[in-house]
Amino acid sequence: QVQLVESGGGLVQSGGSLRLSCTTSGFTLDHYAIGWFRRAPGKEREGVSCISSTDDRTYYEDSVKGRFTISVDHAENTVYLEMNNLKPEDTAVYYCGAPCPPWGWGAYWGQGTQVTVSS
Repeated sequence: QVQLVESGGGLVQSGGSLRLSCTTSGFTLDHYAIGWFRRAPGKEREGVSCISSTDDRTYYEDSVKGRFTISVDHAENTVYLEMNNLKPEDTAVYYCGAPCPPWGWGAYWGQGTQVTVSS
């Protein structure tokens, strides 16, 4: 059974940092591009960042470039999203999912973790 479990969300002030973790089970990271999506209130779910399964190439949505960093620990089957210089517009529920754009769209999802950035 595939499980993706996120952690690390919370409330932070504008300019602050958070690190999200996604621990996977029943799932081989080498087989899928895996990454992070988010859904802000009143908006559609969007891809935020993704890391390729084959060569660790990364993708970032334009608004997070230079602020967010995705990484993967294959030994721990865990994907991370380091988020720095957070802005109120980053407020959303963040989901771990695989595959992810530009290499696909989620067939597997975590339950989501809330990130709230206060101004």
